Amino acid sequence: MSYNKPYLENYPDENGFFGKFGGSYVPPNIQEQMDIISREYQRIKNDPEYLETLDKIRNEYQGRPTPISHAKRLSDYLGGAQIYLKREDLNHMGAHKLNHCLAEALIAKQLGKKKIICETGAGQHGVGLATAAAFFGLDCDVYMGEIDMIKEAPNVSRMRILGAQVIPASHGLKSLKEAVDDAFTAYVSTADETMYCIGSVVGPHPFPAMVRDMQSVVGKEAKEQFASRPETGDLPDHVVACCGGGSNAAGIFSAFIDDESVKLYAVEPCGTGESTIGKHAASISYGSEGIMHGFNSIMLKDENNEPAPVHSIASGLDYPSVGPEHAFWSSIGRTEKSAGATDNEAVEAFFMLSKLEGIIPALESSHAIAYAIKLARTLPKDQTILVNLSGRGDKDLDYVIEKYPEMVDKKFV
Repeated sequence: MSYNKPYLENYPDENGFFGKFGGSYVPPNIQEQMDIISREYQRIKNDPEYLETLDKIRNEYQGRPTPISHAKRLSDYLGGAQIYLKREDLNHMGAHKLNHCLAEALIAKQLGKKKIICETGAGQHGVGLATAAAFFGLDCDVYMGEIDMIKEAPNVSRMRILGAQVIPASHGLKSLKEAVDDAFTAYVSTADETMYCIGSVVGPHPFPAMVRDMQSVVGKEAKEQFASRPETGDLPDHVVACCGGGSNAAGIFSAFIDDESVKLYAVEPCGTGESTIGKHAASISYGSEGIMHGFNSIMLKDENNEPAPVHSIASGLDYPSVGPEHAFWSSIGRTEKSAGATDNEAVEAFFMLSKLEGIIPALESSHAIAYAIKLARTLPKDQTILVNLSGRGDKDLDYVIEKYPEMVDKKFV
């Protein structure tokens, strides 16, 4: 590899860059707030009292550590590599998002903020932040695309029950990008008393590194748990995670980034399977360098060099860019090229895991399962694949049953 110290000691640099990706491209008044958040995070991230408080919350309230499960029936059905699942679906509220939501809300509390604000796609980040707000006694505004509010209605209900105000983004494609636009606009006028809690490893510095660090608990647990299994050996051969913005993938990859024998796959949403603009959200595969939402990364662009319309069946992956660290990892060859899954592959994986393992995955996580299925079939039985199962699929049930009724009674034997 091209760095001379352990990876996490090298990246990002003091200005928030991973190579040429990252940084902070925001108006001066917002930069002042970013600097405050950055200083506070640098101050407390290794503070024993902060870490002890966070560990206690994660253990007693969140339900960590989450286990690793051997998907034996799925592996036997495929006849290839053995698939293991890091069970982030077993977190309180059903997804990995609570890992950084609780940590961000704790920082907001220490900064004396009265409200936390965020965007959400599939709703899991919104649910996570609403949960954290209720836990810490903070107000919470969640911006969500109108289309996603319809697709993910159960999560909208959960956010409201938890006390959050859910504000629809009703312009443009009415999806995740528009929710981010609206949340940033609202934040500009309320920054003194509000903290923006970004839902992935995107946005201006310090958020990409901050969210990665907060999600690194997934990788740390998984690495220790995998090594403790007598049948697996010390390290998995392959680690697979879905990647929209990339928070769950960054969290699990961070523990294995210095282990060159472990191949890492950031599975992109390939939508319909076409490369045409508007038919997918595969930023790494089809994007080019550009600045969006305050950071420099790889993004999908239209004919006017603006963020392109995107599509994925998974609302949480429906974003025209990717975290700058993922762009960097891809540029140096640390993550494998062309890892992706289509809508139809994700839906088949959704039902296959449900029927063979009794685990209903989120549509986002189903992309990772779908790629692991394809990968396992090409590998011998003594190879191992560790998949970050980032969330459960309660939120997707009505949508999937309505759109794919033919899959409900399909058998996998």
